[in-house]
Amino acid sequence: MQTILSMKPMLAVLTSLLAVPLILATGEKRPNLREFWSVLAGVIKFSIVLSMAPLIFSGHTIEYTLISFYDGIDIKFRVDALGLIFATISSFLWIVTTFYSIGYMRSGKEHAQTRFYTCFAISLSATVGVAFSANLITLFVFYEILSLATVPLVGHKETPEAQEGAKKYFLYLLSLSKTLLLSGIIIIYMVTGTTDFQSHGLLQHMQGTPLLFVTFFLFLFGFAKAAIMPVHNWLPSAMVAPTPVSALLHAVAVVKVGVFSILRVVFHIYGVGMMGNLNLGITTAYIVSFTIVMGSVIALSKDNLKARLAYSTISQLSYVILGAVLLTPAGMAGGIVHIANHAFSKITLFFCAGSLYTAAHKTEISQLTNIGKKMPWTMTAFFIASLSMIGVPPAAGFVSKWYLALGAIEANQIPVLMVLLASTVLNAAYFLPITYKAFFQKEDIPSLPDHQDFHHHEEIKENPMVVIPLVLTAIISLIIGIFPVYFLTLAQEVIR
Repeated sequence: MQTILSMKPMLAVLTSLLAVPLILATGEKRPNLREFWSVLAGVIKFSIVLSMAPLIFSGHTIEYTLISFYDGIDIKFRVDALGLIFATISSFLWIVTTFYSIGYMRSGKEHAQTRFYTCFAISLSATVGVAFSANLITLFVFYEILSLATVPLVGHKETPEAQEGAKKYFLYLLSLSKTLLLSGIIIIYMVTGTTDFQSHGLLQHMQGTPLLFVTFFLFLFGFAKAAIMPVHNWLPSAMVAPTPVSALLHAVAVVKVGVFSILRVVFHIYGVGMMGNLNLGITTAYIVSFTIVMGSVIALSKDNLKARLAYSTISQLSYVILGAVLLTPAGMAGGIVHIANHAFSKITLFFCAGSLYTAAHKTEISQLTNIGKKMPWTMTAFFIASLSMIGVPPAAGFVSKWYLALGAIEANQIPVLMVLLASTVLNAAYFLPITYKAFFQKEDIPSLPDHQDFHHHEEIKENPMVVIPLVLTAIISLIIGIFPVYFLTLAQEVIR
């Protein structure tokens, strides 16, 4: 394996930052040009990320040191298979979400759209910065930038509820990263003299100690964006944000930064050997199993569609960590691949929620009776993405759950296998009734005039600018379920 020096990782990070002054300069006066800069930056970023794929598939890594502050402390980029998976997903979905946002924001006549696109661009730079971080210091810097850049997005509506949601979001993420996470990074640096990620773990040759055991949990809960219970409350509160924010940042960028960072710690700080020696794998597996089940149970109780999707996200995120900490080849592959599978499926579901809001102003599941006949594209895409979340072939989620189940059997962890089966049943219980209600449940037409439009959808018309992106992501979630080679090959490269 060869390490290649290249500026490409830094350029991938900077691309959307360079678009910020252009977005601000065009502003509200020239919205078409403002949004053109967002799309162009997304296409360039995605192209740069893809251009690095052949080298990574060949087993090489790409590195670039931006600045060194002190021995073992520097801002440094490193592209490997795990980082490429996350960067590919986030950069591609930024392009799709930009088109979706144009339709959503304009149809809703949303205010402060320039601020919205500006914060989006900064958020995507931070996300790719996390993906291509070469050490914990660099990862921490971009992790914090992402937290700060997304606060205005969460509070975008500027209502009391939005401001309260943004405040909780900010305090949760900032307090935990400044205490638990920073403490963990300092301990790793004091023990090893560096925080650099290494292929088989920075700590692979060290003696397992109680300090290292405790330090792992500083990372597990310090990376609060992963929304492991009990540090998950910020995520449902953040659903007050506009749907494009919920879709990209809370189905892809923010939450995936959390689980991706934990995977970095598992694979490239502790390593499989140290995780096994300290029994951290099985301990963590039971912790996240609790989150998987409880997230699904709470989702089942929610009538608000975005709230149900939020708790579903909390549950599904822990699949990624569960796979990694099973420490078996199949389990680790399943966890890594689920980053991609969940991203495309869950962003589709959030897109559908936004489509229902813009076209019909419906936010509650109880309001969706028979709406599938008026919004067939939206609800068909919702059904496809639901199948993926449940794990029904040939949708993408089936690949994840298949490998996770194999990983649990390889690890001889029957309780974990039971958790996977139980959560699958719960997934079906809170997703399938939505599709049934939309397409097959008969309407009860109230006799009172005041309720004439409660379940009536005569005037509803789908917005093409909103519908095309969600149909695209739904189709992709099927394609990567049928042809999972790209992400599976990269996953195998991570665990090789």
